[in-house]
Amino acid sequence: MANKLLRYSLGSDVIIYGVRCTIGFLVGYQLYLAFPEYELYWTIISILLVISPEEKDSRKLSVERFKSNLIGSSVGLVCFLLPVPEVVMMMTGIVLSIAICHLFNLMNVARTAVVALIIVLIHEQSTMTYWAALERFLSVTLGCLIGLYVTVLTSNIIQYLRKKSKLENE
Repeated sequence: MANKLLRYSLGSDVIIYGVRCTIGFLVGYQLYLAFPEYELYWTIISILLVISPEEKDSRKLSVERFKSNLIGSSVGLVCFLLPVPEVVMMMTGIVLSIAICHLFNLMNVARTAVVALIIVLIHEQSTMTYWAALERFLSVTLGCLIGLYVTVLTSNIIQYLRKKSKLENE
């Protein structure tokens, strides 16, 4: 019975995605609690953006989402330097992020780049410094790294458990 449950769990994209998101969230949340002086809720969002709900090609998709997050957040840092209104910054950044994703054949994850861009550029305060944008860039990058690490680590564990559970029944 336990082996049957294990085999079902290891074959379910929904269960695997739920476990990955839970692990990623818990890691991000612990960082958020440990460093309250930083805006690490952006890290949690980025972790969840990188993790893929499909088990098939999850590593590839996570790497592509990682790249697109870096594209969007980097474009956001550059656009932040433009002496234009925030809305013009964002529109310019959206177009640039999409163009760069197209250039690197990452159009299937371009929306992730746009989300990362908006995270870096959005202003809650009346004044925002370049350091705040840089802090958001670093938060997004940290989240991407954690999400990618969770995906790779759980993929390795799942592959090991799949091999082991199949061997035990034969």
